[in-house]
Amino acid sequence: MQFATLVTALIPRAKCEEHGVHQLPVPWAEGHSRFTALFESLVIDWLLAASTAAVARMMRLSWDQVSGIHARAVERGLSRVRREVPRAICVDETSFRRGRRYVTVVSDALRGEVLHVAEGRSRESLESYYDGVGDSGCERIEHVMMDMWSPYIAATESRTNAMVVFDKFHIAHHLSAAVDRVRRMEHRRLHREGDERLKGTRYLWLRRAEKMSLSQRSRFESLRREHLSVGRAWAMKEMAMKQWGYATPEAARADWEYWLSWARRSRLVPMQQVAETIRRHLEGVVNAAVTGFTNAKAESINARIQQLKRRSCGYRNVVRMRNAILFHLGGLDLYPESVPSWRRERQFSFAF
Repeated sequence: MQFATLVTALIPRAKCEEHGVHQLPVPWAEGHSRFTALFESLVIDWLLAASTAAVARMMRLSWDQVSGIHARAVERGLSRVRREVPRAICVDETSFRRGRRYVTVVSDALRGEVLHVAEGRSRESLESYYDGVGDSGCERIEHVMMDMWSPYIAATESRTNAMVVFDKFHIAHHLSAAVDRVRRMEHRRLHREGDERLKGTRYLWLRRAEKMSLSQRSRFESLRREHLSVGRAWAMKEMAMKQWGYATPEAARADWEYWLSWARRSRLVPMQQVAETIRRHLEGVVNAAVTGFTNAKAESINARIQQLKRRSCGYRNVVRMRNAILFHLGGLDLYPESVPSWRRERQFSFAF
């Protein structure tokens, strides 16, 4: 087997007076493809584990040939999709290129599979998914997890009757950023007075206690006992992070109202700003506190998309990025029809 075997076949073509010349279908290759189905399946196996450029180099193909196999696999997979619209979906955005260019990614909240990718993060970007599933599909959706982005909220409320759930981790991110802003403001004030207590303490206020070393924990506890503004901001953040897992919306709303009142009276501008944001979106926060739904699946998908971007050194356009996301994370049947079923069933074992 030390010699390469090249098989050349002349595929018959038929000439029709009405439709012109067409290539006849053959059982071992797909239309408009220069490769056999088994060869394309081998390239797909490699693409699930490596970048397009690497596969082209190892298979001695051009970049365009491998990219064509990649695009055909995605089109083939999308044409075979026959799954029901999930009852819970996650909506998130990820950066496409520098300059605030984004794509909207809709995924199944339970299965963790990407359902839809659209350019931008506008209202129309999310509405394109709702248009695709139709009115019956929109009626089936019961929960939509997202961050506090107004265009997504408007699209969901106008097209569905689903419960909007704001992500717990997104709220935690806002609160952590506010605590850090309070720390920086207070450090500048103390520094002018010659007090360096807060120098180098940024991660003490952001890190969880169980992640601290003994020396870090000792220093943090001593700072907490002092009358510092950042200590009050940290206490507010910790209290907010415990307000989840309620049995009834009424109990959740009452506790969040108490927290909002405390934050508004705190005289800490960053915490007051976060409190105002939560107040405007309180119903979605209460829904998250009661249902327990989070955007964890979407954040996991976003992390894997970042891996794809690093592995491919970015993408030229939105179409290529969309194809890459659906190829790796869409749960699609990518292989040609004539490929044996055992090979098609194991395709996902190669991904990441």
